[in-house]
Amino acid sequence: MMAALVLFPWAAALLLALLPGQRLSARLNAAASVVGLVLAVGLVLGPEPAAGLLHLDGLNLPLLLIGGFIGATASVYSLGAIHAEAFPPWAGRAYHAAFQIFLGAQSLALLSDNLGVMWVAIEIATLASVLMVAVHRTPSAIEAAWKFFVLAGVGIALALFGTIVLAMAARPLLADPESLLSISALRAVAAGADPGLLSLAAVMLLVGYGTKAGLVPLHSWLPDADAEGPTAISAVLSGLLLNAALHAILRVGSIIGLNAEAISPAPFLLVLGLASLLLASLALWRRRDARRLFAWSSIEHIGIAAICFSLPGGAAPGMLHLIGHSLLKSAVFYAVGRAIILKGSQKIADISGLATSHPALGWGLLLGIAGLAGLPPFPLLMSEIRLLVVAAIFNPWLLILLLLGLFTAGAALVTALTKLCWGPETPDAPAPAGAPMAGGWTVLGPVWLHLAVAALLAVGLPGPMGRMLAAAAGVLQ
Repeated sequence: MMAALVLFPWAAALLLALLPGQRLSARLNAAASVVGLVLAVGLVLGPEPAAGLLHLDGLNLPLLLIGGFIGATASVYSLGAIHAEAFPPWAGRAYHAAFQIFLGAQSLALLSDNLGVMWVAIEIATLASVLMVAVHRTPSAIEAAWKFFVLAGVGIALALFGTIVLAMAARPLLADPESLLSISALRAVAAGADPGLLSLAAVMLLVGYGTKAGLVPLHSWLPDADAEGPTAISAVLSGLLLNAALHAILRVGSIIGLNAEAISPAPFLLVLGLASLLLASLALWRRRDARRLFAWSSIEHIGIAAICFSLPGGAAPGMLHLIGHSLLKSAVFYAVGRAIILKGSQKIADISGLATSHPALGWGLLLGIAGLAGLPPFPLLMSEIRLLVVAAIFNPWLLILLLLGLFTAGAALVTALTKLCWGPETPDAPAPAGAPMAGGWTVLGPVWLHLAVAALLAVGLPGPMGRMLAAAAGVLQ
């Protein structure tokens, strides 16, 4: 089942690259993504033991489930939005093939027990993302893709260097060369490894994968990529790629943290998370483009999750925050994408009064933004409260900074909510001839489904969701 999560999307990508006709490829893309979701759910129903390079545990299982869910809903959304995106025929095939390549690579990055394979998988996911961002081939899309490629290239080079250094630190303790990059093998010998090399590896890997995670200061690729790529890709980048990169940081941190003499990655992760939260909370007030606004919100929330994971006792709220953010941010991007097509503009000033003019869309967007702002009945409220409790115990000054950042960011999102959903109605743009996007279940269905699942997860604590969070926290101890 684990291998199928990787191989099935890649087989689908090969078929999609050869298929003529955008509508057919969009339908096959959606069908393949739904199968991927079924395979991910199958991991819960029939857990598998470690299988060579692949490993399933409490940390990657929730991320695989949310990855399969968002992959399925994003592909269904793409099915409804394909005409509005106005892809040339070859670009449509490339987009759908890259989509499946990304899903397979993302699953491999989460499942891999080998740091080298994880590095390759995240690089494949990045290259597929770059292709999808550039698919419109406009000057702004090419510029966004190029910035993404360059900054991601810097990050992945640093991550590769850190991976090599980590293997060097463990080399005297591992007789089998094939186990030098095994996460389980490295954890077994980390306590006796060279602390100097482990410390160097910690810094390189944190900065390298932190770039992919959208953490400040190498974060500037994310607003451009989210604003210029197809809308479904904004959901995939903010909801999946950031999670996979942060997961890599957590895996590496779980190894290096076992050595008492090495530099702990936790203080660095705390600083990067705080910088991301505080910078994004200010930047949210200056955004006039809706998709850039929510890209900065992604930087804010990945910063909050990083802070959670850097603190003792923060792993469970950190995982809850990742899951809640992925669900809500995807719903918001789906709704904003539909609104942009209706209004013919990404400017917040041109998208107003949605709750009145398009109630199902407007209220869905309103609830999604409210959830991102930390309002009930969604899981981000619970994760942020639990973070504040942990921070108060850890350091009162940290609590003050967190309250400042959370309040500033939340107020900015509520202000945007009032403009987008409750402001004066703006006229809809004329639909392009022959390319209207229906406002039916393929668009509104994913929005409301995400909101329902997010609310259910919040209500479900402490039940199955609570046990899943506890299992994730146990892996990092």
